[in-house]
Amino acid sequence: MEWASGSAAVRRHRVGGERRDGPAAAPQPGREALAPEPPADAGGGGGARTRKRSAGGDASRGAGTGLSEARAALGLALYLLALRALVQLSLQQLVLRGAAGRPGDFDARQARDYLEHITSIGPRTTGSPENEILTVHYLLEQIKLIEVQSSSLHRISVDVQRPTGSFSIDFLGGFTSYYDNITNVVVKLEPRDGAQHAVLANCHFDSVANSPGPENPWLVQAYVSAAKHPFASVVAQEVFQSGIIPSDTDFRIYRDFGNIPGIDLAFIENGYIYHTKYDTADRILTDSIQRAGDNILAVLKYLATSDVLPSSSKYRHGNMVFFDVLGLFVIAYPSRVGSIINYMVVTAAVLYLGKKWLRPRQKTGNYTKDFFCGLGITLVSWFTSLVTVLIIAVFVSLIGRSLSWYNHFYVSVCLYGTAATAKIILIHTLAKRFYYMNASDRYLGEVFFDISLFVHCVSLMALTSQGLCSAFISAVWVAFPLLTKFCTRKDFKQHGAQGKFIALYLSGMFVPYLYALYLIWAVFEMFTPILGRSGTEIPPDVVLASILAGCTMILSSYFINFIYLARSTKRTMLSLTLVCVVTFLLVCSGAFFPYSSHPASPKPKRVFLQHMTRTFHDLDGNVVKRDSGIWINGFDYTGMSHITPHIPEINESIRAHCEENAPLCGFPWYLPVHFLIRKNWYLPAPEVSPGNPAHFRLVSKEQTPWDSIKLTFEATGPSHMSFYIRTHEGSTLSQWSLGNGTPVTSKGGDYFVFYSHGLQASAWRFWIEVQVLEERPEGMVTVAIAAHHLSGEEKRSSQLDALKDKFPDWTFPSAWVCTYSLFVF
Repeated sequence: MEWASGSAAVRRHRVGGERRDGPAAAPQPGREALAPEPPADAGGGGGARTRKRSAGGDASRGAGTGLSEARAALGLALYLLALRALVQLSLQQLVLRGAAGRPGDFDARQARDYLEHITSIGPRTTGSPENEILTVHYLLEQIKLIEVQSSSLHRISVDVQRPTGSFSIDFLGGFTSYYDNITNVVVKLEPRDGAQHAVLANCHFDSVANSPGPENPWLVQAYVSAAKHPFASVVAQEVFQSGIIPSDTDFRIYRDFGNIPGIDLAFIENGYIYHTKYDTADRILTDSIQRAGDNILAVLKYLATSDVLPSSSKYRHGNMVFFDVLGLFVIAYPSRVGSIINYMVVTAAVLYLGKKWLRPRQKTGNYTKDFFCGLGITLVSWFTSLVTVLIIAVFVSLIGRSLSWYNHFYVSVCLYGTAATAKIILIHTLAKRFYYMNASDRYLGEVFFDISLFVHCVSLMALTSQGLCSAFISAVWVAFPLLTKFCTRKDFKQHGAQGKFIALYLSGMFVPYLYALYLIWAVFEMFTPILGRSGTEIPPDVVLASILAGCTMILSSYFINFIYLARSTKRTMLSLTLVCVVTFLLVCSGAFFPYSSHPASPKPKRVFLQHMTRTFHDLDGNVVKRDSGIWINGFDYTGMSHITPHIPEINESIRAHCEENAPLCGFPWYLPVHFLIRKNWYLPAPEVSPGNPAHFRLVSKEQTPWDSIKLTFEATGPSHMSFYIRTHEGSTLSQWSLGNGTPVTSKGGDYFVFYSHGLQASAWRFWIEVQVLEERPEGMVTVAIAAHHLSGEEKRSSQLDALKDKFPDWTFPSAWVCTYSLFVF
């Protein structure tokens, strides 16, 4: 017998003289003890059925009741795999060749010629002749050729700029940048009779050391309207703005200092080779260049001819919700419209759930109680799932097997994904067996569907109230399942979880699950390579395990009800546990090596080698310490554990020690990443004597009318230098001639200034003001300057070359010579 209402309560009935605190009466063979039939359906879903469990805890089931475990598990697995394959197909079309070019279209072959000519010059660090002379000369030659071939309707003018300036940003814990005589090439294309407004397209042609590779709502609407191959999401925008990813973009300067709106475009695939020797022109597909060029040219033409351009400020409507649909097209709308849509979806979900919660007790019985108990069970399953994968991740990290998945991503899925899934299934199986022992499968399937809907509804309200445009994802996870529920309710009520219901249910979940897998791909495409260069202090396995656990929670949300609809979950849990245990044992045994030098898909370990000479002066200017050595930094959590077998002299016995009284521990940091990389190694080596040594001197020291001490310095040296400041107790840094005049500290309290100059730059002169609250014998401030020789023969030493050659081919050692001088004033 079935309930007439799926929202009827679970009746924990008594059979004969059965009591909770006494022995149960034996049921008659072949019969189930049934609760009385409630009134007719008042709007619930599928029927609930109460039955007596046997002494062993299993319910007596009639023929045809309950889902087959094998079919359910296999069906859901195939469903997710099919969606993943569809996502992969959509990603493949992002790099397929477009239609044959027509005159005036973007020509990827010509663009590749430019790219290969520029990269053939070699590393082009700022201030090097390769960047400042050879590359600039090549660009000017090509611009001249374009000018000759251009239409008489337009005029091309070129301006080679060499600006000097300074700014402070909060990237990497905060630092100040000073650039001097840096070369920019500006090309202006305009009608012969001139133009009042302009669109700027910007990129950089310099490269990092040792790497040959280059690297407002109405604007969103322009991209939506014009881009031929759209690939964009507000999710990525909000992730970057949150600072979760330790990276920054070239567009930031225009946004923060010029208040110029714009669109930032970048390649995100294969971040493993970013800024390494493998980051070469041949790894950028011509088809990818074609698609990127098609988009940029189309958007530029659209903006340049748009009526909005002269009065763009009138079309600012706040933030925009925008996302592409499998790379086919982009959906975009103002965030205020998104908020309205989100709250409409919330209202529909609240009405659906509220109708069940607020129905009179004689009709709902204990539904509300079962709902909130089920919500607690779901949250407990998620929490224990997270704790389980974190325990595994911490253990793997402690035994030195971090990043086993870096070169084999499937390892992380087999280790952490299966553990998270198995724990969720286990908790719900226990709840079904021992708590909901008298509830029917259909009733529980109904309850746990509603719980998943409620969780996503709460997430939707929270994200919307925070003003996050990414809330549209939660809206998708509420709206489509709710529609699916209405479409499957009748069939589920009449026939239960049979083939038709499952087909309709999975079809209705197509959109949220497909888009979730699409975003999950993007998340791992960005985060996984970053975890290989995130420093020695962040255990990457803990981060990846947490992300995988979160993804498992999301993907399992509307599949939890299948645990209650299935007859059993034993084989599923056993299979998942077996995969997890086998993978765990293989990881612990070192079967999966993290790095690779395979030409088709290299995943190198990054190491910085700096052959340095350090000189420390006291308050009187006397040298109190001088040493030389090769300072070694590994950019991931494994440190030197994989290097030591190949280079025995690099081991724990040469760990570098922090100079507590020196800014940034007394080391020549190129960028302020000292808080991310606290484990480094120092191998003694002979002194270095670069041909263009750094010279640093105090020009003047004067008392200001406002009782501070003004120190003026002058420095000359290579194109890249870092300047560090630490104030002593009783002193504060009040002003300086850098940035906007207000000193900005780096993480840890010291001040970090990154200096770079082009060719023929004058001496770098700047001043700082120190407010002395209390005179102390050790002085008021310690400063240090590091000179980084990143190009030419000056960057090399015989010891550095010899050590670099010892590194295995699966590493990328970036090496240069530097000096570090410390002074006290």
